[in-house]
Amino acid sequence: MAIANITVPVDDQTARIYTSASAEDKKKLRLLLSLWLREFAVSPPPLNVIMDEISDKAQTRGLTPEILESLLNAA
Repeated sequence: MAIANITVPVDDQTARIYTSASAEDKKKLRLLLSLWLREFAVSPPPLNVIMDEISDKAQTRGLTPEILESLLNAA
């Protein structure tokens, strides 16, 4: 796997911790960051985004506020 460098702004204390860490610990931290970023990239969208998509699809299919209200009242 190819290696690329990135720059990540962090606070001073975090930078000191990283720079003072051993080579082995730096390797572990880089691996953890890499795994975390990959997980972040594939995480599901926030609930409000999902709800907006569902709402848009329902409206496209003809669901009106009146129909929705009648369905909710029937339950």
